[in-house]
Amino acid sequence: MASLHLVSLSIRLPDFSAGAKNYRNSATLASKKTPISVSFAVNSPESAPEAPEKPEIELEFIGPRPGDDGEYPMERARTVSGEKLLRNIMLDGKIELYAPYGKVMNCGGGGSCGTCIVEIIEGQDLLNERTSTELRYLKKKPESWRLACQSIVGNKENSGKVLVQRLPQWKK
Repeated sequence: MASLHLVSLSIRLPDFSAGAKNYRNSATLASKKTPISVSFAVNSPESAPEAPEKPEIELEFIGPRPGDDGEYPMERARTVSGEKLLRNIMLDGKIELYAPYGKVMNCGGGGSCGTCIVEIIEGQDLLNERTSTELRYLKKKPESWRLACQSIVGNKENSGKVLVQRLPQWKK
């Protein structure tokens, strides 16, 4: 059930028309206050409308090498569309992004080292267009290859699934 509460406040403010020199005299300041009344309506929490759900992107990450059983390891994550870089999603989800060399030598997301290259197997249309940094760094690489530090997942309006192959170091 919706309920609306009316809140009223009364405060006394100094009379600013008296001039700046009166503010040095605390007795004058205290005696020249003008009352002000403010009223506003507040919705109670139970009547507040629910925020619309934000579209989400589901991500699946295929490991760079098969495990002992011959199967490629698969990890999953979800994110709100348009709010995060692929690199940050992977790091936040503790999903391995860097090979041993890249763990030590990565540029921290600046797009200058190339250690975060991934291949987008499915859902390329759910990522932003290649940035100028990617165009420069990946100019001779397939269109499906992206720098995780430059790839925004979603655009705040779309939802869907992105399948990411983490590339082994030798493939780069």
